[in-house]
Amino acid sequence: MSVIYSRAPLRVSLGGGGTDLPSYYREHGGFLVAGAIDKYVYMFTHTVFQNRWRMKYSELEEVDSVSEIRHPILRETLLHHWHGKPLEIASVADVPAGTGMGSSGAYAVCLLKGLAQARRVSIAPGDLAEAACEIEIGLLGEPVGKQDHYVAAHGGICAYTFHPDGQVTVEPLELRESVLRMLRDRMLLFYTGEARTASKVLLDQDERSKAGDRAMIENLHHTKGLGELSRKLLEDGDLDAYGELMHEHWEHKRRRSPGISDEHIDRLYALARRSGCTGGKLVGAGGGGFLLLFANQPEETRQAMAAAGASELLFDFEFGGAYASENT
Repeated sequence: MSVIYSRAPLRVSLGGGGTDLPSYYREHGGFLVAGAIDKYVYMFTHTVFQNRWRMKYSELEEVDSVSEIRHPILRETLLHHWHGKPLEIASVADVPAGTGMGSSGAYAVCLLKGLAQARRVSIAPGDLAEAACEIEIGLLGEPVGKQDHYVAAHGGICAYTFHPDGQVTVEPLELRESVLRMLRDRMLLFYTGEARTASKVLLDQDERSKAGDRAMIENLHHTKGLGELSRKLLEDGDLDAYGELMHEHWEHKRRRSPGISDEHIDRLYALARRSGCTGGKLVGAGGGGFLLLFANQPEETRQAMAAAGASELLFDFEFGGAYASENT
């Protein structure tokens, strides 16, 4: 065995996002719906003939010791999940980092999946997700939620319940084929042209939740209810009502913390609404990234957004989750 190929899908939140942060769910329990999409983090791990650790991502690192690696997820994952000889690890992704699709969580899952394959160890999706959460949330202390890691590990369109004791219940949504087809046709993704670090946007929510800020807690309570209603509408196939709920969800999310939206994003969203979208929202923490829209007239929305300079990312939902294979 010499080269391990691994990949992990990115995601779009479909309702209830933000209630997966430990600062909220440890006290109140969290719930959200999210879907994995066919855009990925990819990784190649070369396991032989390496004298030094060589890490290739947006930067290039070559070091003698794992502890010298600057990339925090690479460093901590290798320190805790690899006890073999030096490796060469190269990664790329379908979308830039900081665009709201859970790339850092998918990166950790992708890396862990590849290392498990290199060790010839089978790892269940739940265990894979928890190991990735332990790296990013437990060891690195990032103020992020668990959904990115769980969606990347499991794939599909699922409801996630985050229990106060840290356990996570994963329930795939039972969607009729006609509903899934309509979601594929009417859900559109457009790049706002702005990237941001999720932890910076989420820091305000995390600190206020820990402090028991009443306005923040009530906002997240309501968000959790919107997530539960999102699941019901999707499983019932009432997509018109779901599109309208997306609008309510976005208006509610914008009030949560400063920096979630800005004038440019608000202009794009208003333009999308005028083109026939019933609802939409930024995926991820906010502050930039991709705008997910529910369009009644997809072609008119595409034309309007193209005229505004917002590039579309064509996507489909994916149901495989994290994957690894080897070249011997």
